[in-house]
Amino acid sequence: MESSFAKNRKGILLMILSSVCVCIGQLFWKLSATEGLSFMIVGFVFYALGALIMLVAYKYGSLSVLQPMLSLNYIFTIFLAAFVLGEVITPTKLAGILVITVSVVLIGGGDR
Repeated sequence: MESSFAKNRKGILLMILSSVCVCIGQLFWKLSATEGLSFMIVGFVFYALGALIMLVAYKYGSLSVLQPMLSLNYIFTIFLAAFVLGEVITPTKLAGILVITVSVVLIGGGDR
């Protein structure tokens, strides 16, 4: 498992950064409904940046390891919604976060 993480480390880190950028972009899109066009433009910039980082990430790791990392978007979205929009993190959401995290770790460590 450790060798897989070491082999794909740069790609994994870039994929995590990509997920964060995409989630921030989506948050700005949501906020643009009340805050205006400038928030929508910032959202597009973050989303595009996330997409570009994702493309670069594929250069530094195995597709079978990196593609499932996009599931982290759901986790980041839950936390952003809680901290920025005041949404509640329910026990069901916590269970989902746990399942996604364990799955990503197992898949990330399974490259041979």
